Amino acid sequence: MPATHLTGPVTLDRREGPYGEVVLRQRGDDFEIIANGCFLMDTSDGRSERLLVDAALAALPDGRPDPGVLIGGLGVGFSLVRAAAAPRWGRIAVAEREQAIVDWHLDGPLGRISGAALADPRTEILRVDLVTHLHTTTERYDALCLDIDNGPDWTVTEDNESLYSPAGLAACRASLTPGGVLAVWSARPSAAFEDALRNAGFHAVRTEEVAVARGVPDVVHLASRGD
Repeated sequence: MPATHLTGPVTLDRREGPYGEVVLRQRGDDFEIIANGCFLMDTSDGRSERLLVDAALAALPDGRPDPGVLIGGLGVGFSLVRAAAAPRWGRIAVAEREQAIVDWHLDGPLGRISGAALADPRTEILRVDLVTHLHTTTERYDALCLDIDNGPDWTVTEDNESLYSPAGLAACRASLTPGGVLAVWSARPSAAFEDALRNAGFHAVRTEEVAVARGVPDVVHLASRGD
C-alpha cells in the first residue's frame, strides 16, 4: 500500500538501548521518532529546527572565519541539513548517543533527508552522549545547537536534566569560544530557563518563537558566552 494511503503510524524499527527504547514510525509520508514512549520529533515541518541553526549563526560576531558548530542530537536531520546548507560553517559536529538513529540516517529511510549533509566533508558524527561530551571534551565550539529533549522542562530521560542545571550550563559555557552562542530548542517557552542562563554567566539571553497551528509556539532559547 502506498505511504500516502496509510491512515495510522506504522512502526519501521524499534530498538532497546542503554538509554531506553527508541522507535522509528512512518505516518503517511512523514517519519516520527519516539523515545521512551515520548514523541520527540517528526519530519512534518522543521521550521524550528532550522531556526535553531540560523539564529545561532546570525548571533555570532561578524567576521569570525569558519566557525564550528556542535549539534546535539541528530534527530530527523533537519538541523544538520540546515547547517550543511550554510557555507559559512567551517565544521559541523553532531553528537548522537542512539546508534539506532545514526543507523536510520546512514542505512535507513532518514537518509533521504540527510544523505547529502552527511556526505559533506565538514560533517562529523560523534557517537557520544551529549551531556558527557560537554563535561569531558577539551574542544571549543563557536556555537552549540542543542535539541535532545522537548525542552528544558520536558526531558526525554532523567539523565538529560543535568544539562539544564547550573553545572550543565557551566559545561556548555566552557565548551564555547569567547563570543560563542548557545541555542536550545524547546517545545514551549521557559522564563525559568532564561533566568538559569543569566545565572550561569550568559549574556544577550533571548527567546525566538516559531508559531504552531495549536497551542504555545516552539521556541529557541539563545545566549552568548560573552568575551
